[in-house]
Amino acid sequence: MNLRPSKSAVIRLQAVAAIFLLQVNLAFASESPQTQSAPEAPAPATSATAAAPKPTLAQAIEQEPRLAFTPQQPFSVPMPHSYNPLERYRPSTAPSLNLANSPRLESLIRDGKIYLSLRDAIALAIENNLDLAYFRYNFPIAQTDIQRTKAGSPANGVNATVVQSTQGGFSSSGVGGGGGGSTMSAAAGNGGIVTSTLGEGTAVPSFDPYLTFQGYVDHTVVQEANTSLVGTPILKTNTIEVLSSYSQSFPIGTNLAVNYMGQRAASNSPYNAINPDLYSRFQVVVSQPFLYGFGLSTNERYIRIARRNAQITDVVFKAQVIATVTQIENIYWDLVDSFENEQINERSLGFANKTLSDDRKQLALNAIPAMQIMTDQSAVATAEGNLTVSRANLRLNELMMKNALTKVDDPIIDEMPVIPLGIAGGPDPNAGKSIDELIAEAEKKRPEVAIYRMQAEVQKQALKDINSELLPTLNMYGLYAGAGTAGPKNAFCSTQAVDCATGLPTGFGGMFANTFNDSSPEYQVGVTLSINLRNRQAKADQFRAVLQYRQSQISEVQQKKTILFDVRNSKFALEQAEARVEAAQEARDLAKKTFEITRQEQQLGAKSSVDTLNAESALAQAEATLDNAQTALEKSKIDIDRAIGDTLERTGVSIEDAKMGVVAEEQ
Repeated sequence: MNLRPSKSAVIRLQAVAAIFLLQVNLAFASESPQTQSAPEAPAPATSATAAAPKPTLAQAIEQEPRLAFTPQQPFSVPMPHSYNPLERYRPSTAPSLNLANSPRLESLIRDGKIYLSLRDAIALAIENNLDLAYFRYNFPIAQTDIQRTKAGSPANGVNATVVQSTQGGFSSSGVGGGGGGSTMSAAAGNGGIVTSTLGEGTAVPSFDPYLTFQGYVDHTVVQEANTSLVGTPILKTNTIEVLSSYSQSFPIGTNLAVNYMGQRAASNSPYNAINPDLYSRFQVVVSQPFLYGFGLSTNERYIRIARRNAQITDVVFKAQVIATVTQIENIYWDLVDSFENEQINERSLGFANKTLSDDRKQLALNAIPAMQIMTDQSAVATAEGNLTVSRANLRLNELMMKNALTKVDDPIIDEMPVIPLGIAGGPDPNAGKSIDELIAEAEKKRPEVAIYRMQAEVQKQALKDINSELLPTLNMYGLYAGAGTAGPKNAFCSTQAVDCATGLPTGFGGMFANTFNDSSPEYQVGVTLSINLRNRQAKADQFRAVLQYRQSQISEVQQKKTILFDVRNSKFALEQAEARVEAAQEARDLAKKTFEITRQEQQLGAKSSVDTLNAESALAQAEATLDNAQTALEKSKIDIDRAIGDTLERTGVSIEDAKMGVVAEEQ
């Protein structure tokens, strides 16, 4: 009697076993993490053959000795200064641009690839990013404004607006300012679309001293109708005259003017007792306003605005660094996401090719239908298409990263792949903080808060400065003058002896002595008063300044509300991103278990390769969704750091390093 089971019975037993195994695995897969038992700790290795855990790529790169490099020269544009008195009349020039990529970039290249950590990306951005390089020139520009206003001229203003011309990784933050006004608010300043009353007031005189010289030689011939007047029918006169003046104003409103005139006049008139006639005169005039234009407050207002603009430029630069670092972080995590997505699609393509190869062997044994091969080929084609798209996306993100971290294009670097070393960020310290704590930090650390505060101080001071424009003009002045006359006796004098006699000195020395020895002085003290009986223009400007100050107060309140909304929105986005990561993690784990079960069932004959391909495709999709969720979480961490102004502290970026464009220490 034959006791061997039939072929159909064996198949039924295999199916029952597969179904039982599926139910067991599904039971374990659906078990919640809270009810699962903790895995046992691995026993310590007792033999020398125990293998140490393999280090990750990032750990291996970090353990390798980094190539030494010489840091690039720091950014420096000093103000022109020279003790040569002629240098102030010559044009100045700034140092040539340094458009070479920093040597740090070469130290990250190994085997034709750029191995990049987030820390290195931030350091390279500080040294090479063109947005920061462009903004650094605002510092010497602000200094030129201070130098200009010290001469009594109005400030030209500084374009203190955050620049984001780098492609990719844009954030929602934005800061503006500068120009001597509040371009961050609805009130327009010097850089706005309308004219502002900021900086208005009485006319500020020049604080630079001026020295003026003028001289001429004149020859005049006049036909006289009556010779009794000059003693000759044709009067010929030769005149040489020199004029000079020195003037300077001072911040209190005082003006000093010193004038000198010297003249030599020779003629053919026989009636002159001396010929040539030498004459000189000097004059000192001091004037002081007491109402309109009086005091340091009104005359130094341009200097205060320029200095405040320089301070605002410093704070806006911090905002620029935050914006740039935030952008680099976003680009980096986009690169990580595309890199991981490519890895997922490569694994999917590899699995699809292996399945096709195995099924072709099964087809050769007539174990599966030919339709299965067509299904496998379709899966391979789909995987190849997905991989092509992911590789193109990776190349794009590599291009954006290299564009953000270099000053100029390098054909060699352009073709190098970028390998991100960090594929997961650390825990976020802001996740456990309350909204009130985050808002309190934002009100202390956000650059916009300091910018608005300084601009409010400028606007408030402008109200006082413009008040002096309402006052009448009341000036007091004092004058002192001296004169001297000299000349040799006219040898051709034809009048009476008493008319031809003279006791004046004969030369220039005597003329100068009489000019300054108080022998012919003049003293004068006077007052001028000018009153605009309607004063409509000044009154309108003053009231407009008050209205614009009220607008700036509204803008400050609006800015505070914007910060509150920004912090709350970033906090909510972070919580949502964390929830999405948890959900995507669970979905990925379930898809992984489902794939493993389906593959086991295929090996037992209960499932086909089509089921396994579908399970693997679902797993790949779940992994891609998880990577996208993790990238969104990292970006949410970045955004909440930006919202509370904590980006530089968290990333370890030094403002001084950013100003110089050289990272002196490791981030």
